[in-house]
Amino acid sequence: MSIYYDNEEERSLAPANLPIGMKTQAVLFEEPKHVDVRQLTLVEPEDGDIVVKSLWSGISTGTEKRLFEGSMPFFPGLAYPLVPGYETVGRVVDTRPGSDLSENQLVLIPGSRCFKEAAGLFGASASTLVTKAEKAVPLDERIAQEGTLLSLAATAYHALTLPQTPVPNVIVGHGVLGRLAARLLIALGHPEPVVWETNPVRRTGAGAYEVTTPEASAGKVFDAILDASGDPAVIDLAVRHLKPGGTIILAGFYDDRMSFEFAPAFMREARIVIAAEFRPADLIAVSELVTDGSLSLTGLITHSAPARDARAAYQTAFNDPSCVKMILEWEAAQ
Repeated sequence: MSIYYDNEEERSLAPANLPIGMKTQAVLFEEPKHVDVRQLTLVEPEDGDIVVKSLWSGISTGTEKRLFEGSMPFFPGLAYPLVPGYETVGRVVDTRPGSDLSENQLVLIPGSRCFKEAAGLFGASASTLVTKAEKAVPLDERIAQEGTLLSLAATAYHALTLPQTPVPNVIVGHGVLGRLAARLLIALGHPEPVVWETNPVRRTGAGAYEVTTPEASAGKVFDAILDASGDPAVIDLAVRHLKPGGTIILAGFYDDRMSFEFAPAFMREARIVIAAEFRPADLIAVSELVTDGSLSLTGLITHSAPARDARAAYQTAFNDPSCVKMILEWEAAQ
């Protein structure tokens, strides 16, 4: 049996032979449309585990927004209350036998299921985490809080490197995923893409590539178009600008049923490719690109907030188009 203590006075009165369970502050979706920061109990670390003190957690406007709204399609492990998040950077503070990481190592935690009172989906938005060492990604100290972007960078990298899939000429959407995809194309030595964005607030911050509207590409056709917007209506838009035999790559997450006009897609013999979630190899690849200077993550984090202000931070992340990426700061919650 384990007994858990909420303060130092109770801890000091505990019998010496009883194990002390660890607590953590965590972002908690009690139910759809209800977010808070609550204290939860962590599972006991086992062999091969590490304990990480979090520094920063990114807020995803894709999966987390759908979890918040209650619109996420069935996912293994989906249940409320849940702890979201797959974009946490922190430091290793404890290692167990079988771990090949060292204490004080800066790491990315792309998810964890370490909470006794809540489901972990994806479970990284907490001040302290327990996870298998093999799931943590060691980071260069220079990456710091920008390491929270690596999970999304890996998502973009996975979509861009799908087997037997052409390199996209166009990216739809200039949110953080679209920006990372554009930067990655250039980092990998491909021609600069054209990015379509309908919201004028999102057309800034392009740098080396052009951001325009679909209307500006009237009459132009392309070999491959990658969607990073998550708009279920994107297929009809893309087909109008597709060369015969061209490819549409769906890199967003779509909670609504997708449909499209068959005849135009039929006449172009359009191929539709769906990119799934990133793999560990994708995380390693983008981490190496950032470390060697090929891929820059600067300028993508536009907003930050203390983790205790998570309610307001989530509203800004989900509803403010000027917010490209919001991160939560955990140091005040330690």
